[in-house]
Amino acid sequence: MPAAPRTETPVALTRRARAMNRALAEQYPDAHVELDFSTPLELLVATVLSAQSTDKRVNTVTPTLFARYPDAVAYAGADQAELEELIKPTGFFRAKSTALIKLGAALVADFDGEVPGRLEQLVTLPGVGRKTANVVLGNAFGVPGITVDTHFARLVGRFGWTAETDPVKIEHAVAALFPRKDWTMLCHHVIWHGRRRCHARNPACGACPLARWCPSFGEGPTDPAAAAKLVREPRG
Repeated sequence: MPAAPRTETPVALTRRARAMNRALAEQYPDAHVELDFSTPLELLVATVLSAQSTDKRVNTVTPTLFARYPDAVAYAGADQAELEELIKPTGFFRAKSTALIKLGAALVADFDGEVPGRLEQLVTLPGVGRKTANVVLGNAFGVPGITVDTHFARLVGRFGWTAETDPVKIEHAVAALFPRKDWTMLCHHVIWHGRRRCHARNPACGACPLARWCPSFGEGPTDPAAAAKLVREPRG
């Protein structure tokens, strides 16, 4: 199976990266953020809770959480013990409850209780870094951004798109390869692929739509039947 050369020109890298994204778009036409939300605040809160947890686990607690705390004022005035109990299944619940209370207070104090729609404003909020900000911007406000989570960072390195390891440097390096309008969906495609096929251990190489372009082809089973057993189906 042919793979990308160890050295390639910037133009060749861009073409290869875009071809890979097109293949991912065909493989995952319904890719989207897998946190359930209906407002920017709900997505912001869910993203904070997703740290060191899974989207599926977060989605089990947020219906009750969102009903109990419908706005920033409610989070700012939350009883910490009650909030901790509600979010306990997501892990690190004491730190997360503190973060949500501080987040609510900052939104009330600085943004009239509304989630701001600009990166430079979002990252001023307690516990909100560029990754969380880009999730909210891309999926709640339609503002393109590159979300560098663990799956994304791992895969773009495996793909040979960048050798950077710092999340901000990864963000900028990958952004340079794609039109801005594609950034948010690119992240969904890559993250879905990381969760379903390109696992950290034992990737499903023989069942991968990117095999012809991937310099890491062969890190996992290349036999189609063996690889197919490693594919994880999306949640319903």
